Amino acid sequence: MMSWHEFWTPIRLSLQVSLLSSLVVIVLGVGAAWWMSRHTFKGKMILETFAMLPLVLPPTVVGFVLLVMLGRKSLLGRFIEWLFAAPVIFSWWAAVIASVVVAFPLVYQTMKVGFAAVDRDLEGAARSYGANERQVFRYITLPLTVRSLVTAYILGFARSLGEFGATLMIAGNIPGKTQTIPTAIYVAVDSGHVGMAWAWTVAIIFISFLMLLLTRSKP
Repeated sequence: MMSWHEFWTPIRLSLQVSLLSSLVVIVLGVGAAWWMSRHTFKGKMILETFAMLPLVLPPTVVGFVLLVMLGRKSLLGRFIEWLFAAPVIFSWWAAVIASVVVAFPLVYQTMKVGFAAVDRDLEGAARSYGANERQVFRYITLPLTVRSLVTAYILGFARSLGEFGATLMIAGNIPGKTQTIPTAIYVAVDSGHVGMAWAWTVAIIFISFLMLLLTRSKP
């Protein structure tokens, strides 16, 4: 019979990873979407297509690329290990990185649509009264996209919560350290513990339902 500690640990870790990764990805996604929506340059379409790749690639492919980029044989991986005196692969932080990468396209696309809907005349009026770009963004653009911002954050959180393939590739499935709800369900099913798998499945469905319900609620 599954103990409360066994049940709660993957849930706690999943919530921690999702909370941190969603905060990181909302900052990156908002910044990238705002900059890309306000600038035109050669190669913009290629850069946007590259940023959207994790949305269509198999998660295992994303995980493999991250494994090569962050592994001990790569310059980046060795630099991170030197900086923090520990490798990032098969750590809690690896799960955060995987979640950020796979959630970024959803956040970016949502905010891009939100910024495109902002009336440029309002921004222009603010500039004509002496507002700089930071003030225009803070007092005009961002308030007008608050609905998109909330939706983007919740979608990023939910996507991070359900991430499996890329996380398994670079963070592994270490109980109490990197085992999230999706990987816990996989192991439970593989080992024949269907009851445990059902318990975690119900938990993640409940959490995901609440998050998606928030995206449909009126501001």
